[in-house]
Amino acid sequence: MSPGSSSRRAAAGTVRAADDRLGTVGFLSRNIRKAFPKHWSFLLGEIALYSFVVLLITGTFLTFFFQPSQAVIVYEGSYAPLRGVEMSEAYASTLHLSFDVRGGLLIRQIHHWGAVLFVAAISVHLMRIFFTGAFRKPREINWLIGVTLFVLALAEGFAGYSLPDDLLSGTGLRTLDGIVLSIPLAGTYLSFFVFGGEFPGEDIVPRLFTVHILLVPGLLLALISAHLMILWHQTHTQWPGRGRRESTVSGEPTFPHFAAQSTAYLLATFGVLALLGGFFQINPVWLYGPYAPAQVSMFSQPDWYVGFLEGALRVMPPLSTTVAGHTISWNVMVPGLVVPGVFFTLIALYPFFERWATGDARFHHILDRPRNAATRTGIGAAAIAWYGNLWAAGGNDVIAFTFGIPLFLTTWSFRVGFFVFPVLAFVVARRVCLSLQRRDLRIAREGVESGVVTFTPEGAFHELHERPTPEEDALVRARPRRDLVASYPDHIIPLPTPGRAKAQVRTRANRFYLDYHGEVPEGGQGDHDGHREPDRHRDHDGHREHDGHREHDGDGRGKRR
Repeated sequence: MSPGSSSRRAAAGTVRAADDRLGTVGFLSRNIRKAFPKHWSFLLGEIALYSFVVLLITGTFLTFFFQPSQAVIVYEGSYAPLRGVEMSEAYASTLHLSFDVRGGLLIRQIHHWGAVLFVAAISVHLMRIFFTGAFRKPREINWLIGVTLFVLALAEGFAGYSLPDDLLSGTGLRTLDGIVLSIPLAGTYLSFFVFGGEFPGEDIVPRLFTVHILLVPGLLLALISAHLMILWHQTHTQWPGRGRRESTVSGEPTFPHFAAQSTAYLLATFGVLALLGGFFQINPVWLYGPYAPAQVSMFSQPDWYVGFLEGALRVMPPLSTTVAGHTISWNVMVPGLVVPGVFFTLIALYPFFERWATGDARFHHILDRPRNAATRTGIGAAAIAWYGNLWAAGGNDVIAFTFGIPLFLTTWSFRVGFFVFPVLAFVVARRVCLSLQRRDLRIAREGVESGVVTFTPEGAFHELHERPTPEEDALVRARPRRDLVASYPDHIIPLPTPGRAKAQVRTRANRFYLDYHGEVPEGGQGDHDGHREPDRHRDHDGHREHDGHREHDGDGRGKRR
């Protein structure tokens, strides 16, 4: 008996033993041919996932050398400009990690770039989901998970950014202390609890360290796992196109196509972050010096993802109210707590509001083209303009200094932009979507321009039009159905009853959303309540069999055949 045959039998026996206990063969046979769309936009979520993997690996390395302590020591390390300076152990260990640990600075910078890319990838991924309507039924739960992941990523980034205890991060903690103090009645007590005494206290860095390496990463891991499991169960969405239906998902199988592509993407993400960490400096804490409560670094701005909070604090007018001896600092509480709280709450609840306004309770596996959902696209553009205005306001002092503009002029410009820019962005984006709809209408009716001009006997010139390709024709005719547009309620006696007022509000919200959706009448996607036409064959789970495709039932489930 050859050694090779013995090895093969041993491997086969191991596989049989695992399958007897875990059912792995059955699971793989059901899912290894699962379809994944090929479009590049579906890879945005993978960037966030692989950035998180990089963060876990590099963060584990950094944990071995960082000292989460605010105990004061005298620095005697290799960075000469700070020798003999009193600083916390946290800041001293960061300097030691950067200058004395082999590869420490590289890992630190990869970790920081990974955090920046992680939040950016989640942001872009959420925008892709929003503008294409991928949050609609049955994916509302995954939308809520995604928004929660975004908020947790912001908290995780802020906690990690604050750990080195340098002058810049200490300024951010001073801002956090001011926001906590602005909470009416309980602010002082909460501040003492968070910081372990009067600011800066002695406990904030150890507590942030625990939050940064244990609490928030655990929540992120749990939610990412839930997100992927729900995604695997519900299957991916897909762009409209020729032969695309709500009941079928087209794409490449998990193995070998998607597995090879995903592995290459993982390695590319690692490589890009390694290049950024090796060649592009980020957060040089040794230039800022240790934190001292009496000092503030010039032009201090946080990482970009919390820049909107800094901007909101800078543009808010100085308003406060004293009631029964207690001062309510509206100029800190509103921009620091109310504005971000309302912003993220509205983002989380948006799918439910849109479903209420449009009355669209159908299952959706085909995405909207943003131009075909003009009102939603306008709302998204308004949110981006609002966020961008506050983000830029976070650097109003840098803008004023760089361009020689009075600081108060920049502040008032951003105050006006807080209200004006979102409205302008909504109007412009909505009108652009309408123009693109009309362009699709011309293509559907007249065809595409051929570039060939004919001369008639009467002396007129005409350009010949060609029929669009089947793919182009299917794309321009993929439209939301007009049956969702509600008619205005007709009352014999128009009394201002609560029911009539509610009906009027909902009808106007419906028309606000859908009046811009119907320039091209043909097409239509979705099926109310998820019902499908009867098919020739179903498996034991109730899913239709079809070679090379995965088909859905009304509950949105599906497997690859």
